[in-house]
Amino acid sequence: MQNALSDNRIILLTSSLSYRARAFLEAARRLGLEVVQGLDMPPPLADYWQPTLPVDFKEPPRAAQDIFNFAAQKPVRAVIPVDDGATVIAALASELLDLSHNSSEAAYAARNKHRMRELLSAAGVPSPRFRPFQVGDDPATIAAEVNYPCVVKPLMLSASQGVIRANNPAEFEQAFRRTAGIVKASGGESDESHDCTHVLVEDFIPGFEVALEGILTEGRLKTLALFDKPDPLDGPFFEETIYVTPSRLPPPVQEAIFHCTAQACRALGLREGPVHAELRVNEQGPWVVEVAGRSIGGLCSNILRFGTSMSLEELILRQAVGMEIESLNREERAGGVMMIPIPGAGLLKCVEGLEQAQAVPGIEEIEITAKLDNRIMPLPEGSSYLGFIFARGETPQVVEAALREAHRHLRFTIVPEIYLARR
Repeated sequence: MQNALSDNRIILLTSSLSYRARAFLEAARRLGLEVVQGLDMPPPLADYWQPTLPVDFKEPPRAAQDIFNFAAQKPVRAVIPVDDGATVIAALASELLDLSHNSSEAAYAARNKHRMRELLSAAGVPSPRFRPFQVGDDPATIAAEVNYPCVVKPLMLSASQGVIRANNPAEFEQAFRRTAGIVKASGGESDESHDCTHVLVEDFIPGFEVALEGILTEGRLKTLALFDKPDPLDGPFFEETIYVTPSRLPPPVQEAIFHCTAQACRALGLREGPVHAELRVNEQGPWVVEVAGRSIGGLCSNILRFGTSMSLEELILRQAVGMEIESLNREERAGGVMMIPIPGAGLLKCVEGLEQAQAVPGIEEIEITAKLDNRIMPLPEGSSYLGFIFARGETPQVVEAALREAHRHLRFTIVPEIYLARR
């Protein structure tokens, strides 16, 4: 089904709680695109979010058919997934609509960590050894079968939720039970029952982490930004904090990271659209942690500008609908973001020090996304942050120092859950 080139309508697949929707909506407005939000919610609720198309993210085939039926009456130029949960649906819908897209198999492989590991291993892409287990398996038995240190992780959850390192059998038993509980509590976010009944155990890869933000066109990868992660991510949980670009790594190391990411994209079958890759680097070179068929999460894209002033979301939309892209080159100034970690579970009651933090030279904006009097939860059970700090400067070192200084000024009052339970 080909859409008329004169049509400027797109479908943006998202949830009402997504961090990312606002940036895509603003980019679409700047480009003069009409947006229909494909929201993950029951049809009766969608009436309050016009113009919307209700879709059930837990049933991708039916959701894709609903999108196809909608587009049969109102043609669309592209179906854009905002977050991980919509990438398979967007691929299935694009297949039905004959739009440029990743295959549904590739989109699924970039979502399911077990399938990803299978394909990476088969293609010889550097990645850890792995084994899947059922959530009901006896961890004491498994503990004697795995290598240490290892990492236990869910197959489908994002943002390091449920990801735990274990250094010995005793730690493994605790980690496995905890991750299995998180997987079961998630309620199963996929129509594939296997995805919500299994966990993955893989070797821990030592080294430092980086993130590559890229975009694919007919299988060709272009790096948009390479982020250093200056804080060590060695466990037991893997809460990310600071991203800084451009990378301070030597050019040969950056080139190796790019080629490893491109090799991983080919192994998974990804060919079109944004890519966000996480890699660990050690003396043996880069190793793929994961490759997602979507752009960077949270509000982190706020620090990326291309050409004269194009946002990452505008760049993605331009590619999706076939508009001209003036430049894929990022601005010359360094940029960075801190994802503010959650120090403990409870109710967020107060945020102090914002004025002092915002006054730090180089800080452009601080956005506290956690709501006052709402329950917050750190990793591994949680999957969000207190907020984001954004900075720009002449060098990556200056940006990193500004982010750390601003964070030092912030103070969060959290009423612990144990106190709430006693009231």
